[in-house]
Amino acid sequence: MNSGMKTRTLCTISTLLLLISISAFSQKEIIYKQVDSVSLSMVVYSPSLMPNKKYPAMVFFFGGGWNGGSITQFEPHAKYFAQRGIVCFLADYRVKQRQGTSPFESLKDAKSAIRFIREEADRFQVDPSKIIASGGSAGGHLAAATALITEYNEESDDLSVSALPNALVLFNPVIDNGQGGYGFERIGEDFASFSPLHNIRKGAPPTLLFLGTNDHLIPVETARYYQTVMERVGSECLLHLYGGKGHGFFNYKNFEDYQSTILATDEFLQSLNYLTTEPEVRIE
Repeated sequence: MNSGMKTRTLCTISTLLLLISISAFSQKEIIYKQVDSVSLSMVVYSPSLMPNKKYPAMVFFFGGGWNGGSITQFEPHAKYFAQRGIVCFLADYRVKQRQGTSPFESLKDAKSAIRFIREEADRFQVDPSKIIASGGSAGGHLAAATALITEYNEESDDLSVSALPNALVLFNPVIDNGQGGYGFERIGEDFASFSPLHNIRKGAPPTLLFLGTNDHLIPVETARYYQTVMERVGSECLLHLYGGKGHGFFNYKNFEDYQSTILATDEFLQSLNYLTTEPEVRIE
């Protein structure tokens, strides 16, 4: 075989392996919570699961100011990380526009979602010690709050099951709900028990935080202070600032920024030993 033919053959094999890996996940929707007349579901994206193997889990909470939003926001992220070997969950939660609820119910649902994943770890072949919570904007608040806020638990939850994630990936998260922060007009003085920035404590999980420097909702100074407080309590907090970018810059429609944040997240999860360099997956 001459060198040109050999190169073409290797390229063909590499392309075939890549195409195989791209389709190597499954998708299904399940109900994770029933509260009053409301059924809440999550869409599960699973890699090709090997018998007797445990996988990290990653649960995504959509943004929308606790008012609206859709689980489809993080669908591209879930598909990518499922192919990389993480069981991904797109969790619905109660919001004002659909259920007439407050941000407090949204947080109760986020905690219920993590408890459900941990309780059903064997069913999903999930390693309950490697659960990553992620989200954008108000969904980023929910992810951070599951790790830092002790109050706002659903009465029907089994509180012996921890709702604390083991790592956080936050996209322009609402981390300050105090006076001058986002949502104070709805949360009021309860911010002291609701705002992630005001509840950082020792043992906070390693965190990756993305923010655009032109975000009109979350000041860069707030993110820097969050990082400082995290480091004071001995927790890792990596802050990635994107110059000139606004709120929601990371969404799929902004493909270059989406790609950049995906790769940075991948590297972060590798640093935690949640991922290895294989399999290689095309970002699309």
